[in-house]
Amino acid sequence: MKLSGIRVLDLSQFLPGPHLTMTMADHGADVIQVEPANGTGEPTRAMGVRARDGTSVWFRNIARGKRATALDLKNEAQRDFFLALAAEADVIVEAFRPGVVERLGIDYDTVAARNPGIVYCSISAFGQSGPLRDKPAHDLAVQALLGTVDLVKPAMPNLVAADMAASLTALSAIVMALFARTRTGKGDYIDVAMYDALLAWTPNISGSVLGKDEPPVPSHMRNYGGQAMNRLYETSDGRMIALAGNERKFCESLLKALGRPDFVDLAASEPGAAQQPLIEFLAATFRGKSRAQWEAFLAPLDLCWAPVRTLKDGFDDPHTAARGMVLTDGAGNRHIGPAAKFRNEPGRPDFALPPYVNFAPLAWKPR
Repeated sequence: MKLSGIRVLDLSQFLPGPHLTMTMADHGADVIQVEPANGTGEPTRAMGVRARDGTSVWFRNIARGKRATALDLKNEAQRDFFLALAAEADVIVEAFRPGVVERLGIDYDTVAARNPGIVYCSISAFGQSGPLRDKPAHDLAVQALLGTVDLVKPAMPNLVAADMAASLTALSAIVMALFARTRTGKGDYIDVAMYDALLAWTPNISGSVLGKDEPPVPSHMRNYGGQAMNRLYETSDGRMIALAGNERKFCESLLKALGRPDFVDLAASEPGAAQQPLIEFLAATFRGKSRAQWEAFLAPLDLCWAPVRTLKDGFDDPHTAARGMVLTDGAGNRHIGPAAKFRNEPGRPDFALPPYVNFAPLAWKPR
C-alpha cells in the first residue's frame, strides 16, 4: 500500500487528527495512538451512538487499524518512552493547545534534534501564532468567528466543516512534506489551523468580501437559496426536491417541461433579488405534487436535481455500496469506507480497534 513502512505517532483527539491518521492507516501506515492516561483515553471511546457490540461508532471510524498506548507525558519515564518512539517515527500529529508540547518537552525542536527527518504536524483551532492563538474553540466557535455560521443562522452548520477541512489540509501537508523529504532527507514542521483551513475553502462564497469589501447577503447567494435553480423546494407531501445547477441547458430542460421557457434567461442569470419571481413560481409549482410524482417527472430530464433524503438513505443507497463507502466487518459492524480509490494499491482498512492500555511498551513494526 502507498504508506507501508511509514510510522505515525498520533497525539490528537476527537476528529481532525484521528481522521487523517486513520486514513494513513487505511493505506498502510503503522499508527500508534497516544492516549491520555486518565482512565478513559481517547474521548470518543465514550461518545455518541454505540453499535450492537457496545463500541462507539465515532471511535470505530477514527481509530481502526491503529495501535494504542496511554501515556502520562508529565511522567519522565513515559515521556522518554514517547521520545524513543519519536526518534524512529516519520510523522507526529498533535492537537494540544499552542504551547503545551513545549511545556511537556515533546515539541518539534526537541524531536527534530534526535530525528531530523520527522514531519511534525500541529493542528489547532487558530494556529500557533496570531491574536486568537490561545483561545479555546471547537468547530462551531471557529465557524462562528470565521463567518460561515452567519450564512446559515439561525440554523446550525450541518457539518463540522472546520474540523474536516483541517483534517484534509493536514493530510495533504504531511504527504507533501514526506515527498519533499525523499529529496532533502529533512522533515518539516506544519502548523494547521482549523480557522485557516476553512477560510481557504471559501472561494465560491467570498466574492462580495474580496471584490466589494462588503459582507455577503445569504439570500442573494447561489449557495444559500438566492438562485432559483440552486434551491430546495417543498412538495405536497412535506418532502423536498433540490434543484442544484443553473447551467443554461438545465434551465431550458426544466422550464420548457413546465411550460415556462420565458423564465430561462432569468434562471440562468446571477443570483439575487431579481430571481424572486422565478423562485415563487417554482415553489408554487413543486407544492402541487408529491415528491414521488416529481421524481417521475424529473427523471427523464437533463437536469441537475435530487430528492432530499435522510443520511440513512444515503448510507443504504446501492451506489454507496458500489463505491465501497460502507464496509462490513466479520462481526457485522458497518464502517465508513476510504474515499481515496487507488487502482494499483487500494487501501485495506483493518477493522481491529486498539484497546485502552496504560503505558503499553509498544515497538514499531519492521519497515
